[in-house]
Amino acid sequence: MDNATRLQYMEAMGIDVWTLRRLPIAVPQAAVHCESRIEHVVPATPFAAHEVEPSEQTVSSIIETVNIEFPRHSASSPSSHANDQIWRDLQHEVSLCEACSLCKTRTQTVFGVGNKQASWMLIGEAPGQNEDLQGEPFVGKAGQLLTEMLRAIGLKREEVYIANILKCRPPNNRDPQAEEVAACNRFLQQQIELIQPKIILAVGRIAAQSLLTTQQPLAKLRGVQHQLHDIPLIVIHHPAYLLRSLLEKAKAWSDLQFALSVYQKLEK
Repeated sequence: MDNATRLQYMEAMGIDVWTLRRLPIAVPQAAVHCESRIEHVVPATPFAAHEVEPSEQTVSSIIETVNIEFPRHSASSPSSHANDQIWRDLQHEVSLCEACSLCKTRTQTVFGVGNKQASWMLIGEAPGQNEDLQGEPFVGKAGQLLTEMLRAIGLKREEVYIANILKCRPPNNRDPQAEEVAACNRFLQQQIELIQPKIILAVGRIAAQSLLTTQQPLAKLRGVQHQLHDIPLIVIHHPAYLLRSLLEKAKAWSDLQFALSVYQKLEK
């Protein structure tokens, strides 16, 4: 991905990328080099009350931060072919599931989508109206924002795997109930076992609390490296929440950079 395209994605997320002002010719280039420190990235929103002077981050340092190649599993590996039938059987089982009352109100089940050999796995809470109609998680405006968030750290949507805690939409998009989460849990656990991701992103409060079996608020769960089946798990804001709270995009960018740093340490 070229730098110009990446900057467009970051702008779509609401992240301001500072550029250096014109410098006097006499100033040596080395004197203006800045280290990349993500904590100084400032969100760009139309609601900013005042301008912030550029400090230690330049366009080049941001691009260097996110310009990373993620290793892919070979799609033609023997294990991939061996798992194909398991995936088909699991998806078929989910489509016929009547383990809870949500089967009576759903349009269709929403199994999951993406690279079944992905290093990154994203888990949300439950399908919404658009997902229920299309049969795919994270579509509509929230899904578009999630795609931009991924691209901002160098990931394409098709390179990750996206699933939900629930495979059916709760009526009126209400929060999932405990018995519904329990009924769907074995399907999600099988997906995690089959994918064997290197890192998991819990998207939103409900997904985080369900996966970590805790009632702690999102603020206490963010910015911490959790573990799920010995897999690093990072909690991020749900894109639907970010659409309602534009000023929170700075926190979302911080979450993504934290997840990226955790992943990079795994690769060393």
